[in-house]
Amino acid sequence: MHQVALNTHISDRFNLELENLRNSVLTMGGEVEQQLIDTLKAISTNNPGLAEKVILNDLKVNSMEMQIDEECVRIIAKRHPTASDLRLIMTISKAITDIERMGDEIERIAKLVTKQKIPASESIKSSMLQIGQQVTAMMRGTFDAFARQDERAALHVYDQDNRIDSEYKKLLTFTTGEMSRSGEDMEDWLEILWALRSLERIGDRCKNICEYIVSLTSGKDVRHTPLESLQQKLDDLT
Repeated sequence: MHQVALNTHISDRFNLELENLRNSVLTMGGEVEQQLIDTLKAISTNNPGLAEKVILNDLKVNSMEMQIDEECVRIIAKRHPTASDLRLIMTISKAITDIERMGDEIERIAKLVTKQKIPASESIKSSMLQIGQQVTAMMRGTFDAFARQDERAALHVYDQDNRIDSEYKKLLTFTTGEMSRSGEDMEDWLEILWALRSLERIGDRCKNICEYIVSLTSGKDVRHTPLESLQQKLDDLT
């Protein structure tokens, strides 16, 4: 009888550890989402102070990644998880890498403000902010799908990246055209191009996490799966 109680206690503790681990990922995701929101605001209002705060806060995001990664290793070593528990831990381990890299991309965008490289063209600036809002929504949807382990929501978010990619390509074409007609320093234009690329890359990181969510819920690795196959899966769920 005593052994049964002990096993129940251990199981409850393990569940709490997994729940805390999952919540830590959501906290880290919330930090990065706020980083992007603040960066877009800094660009919109030309606020170097806010942009500098974003850059400094990236150290906090890096620290969170290391702490969560260490906790994943500790749980694996101590609990020897199997099946769905192991999939969850491995999903978390991969997801935090993508979240940390989102932070790196956001830092690069924020440097447009601290370096006073904000696009002079209002068309480029407004389009950049519009894509930024779409990426923010995609990021929020990604973390929401992760919190609920919702395969359907993850696939819907995954599909949003097509629109972002399309908008990015249009803006890239317009920006390169402006470059050819402008007498401005080429280095300034390169900073803008890298920032635009960073926005697009954040969307790609969200896609990665959505793939992890689908793998977590289905038990099948869907990385490198053709878009048509994932779209069919989305159609089957709707």
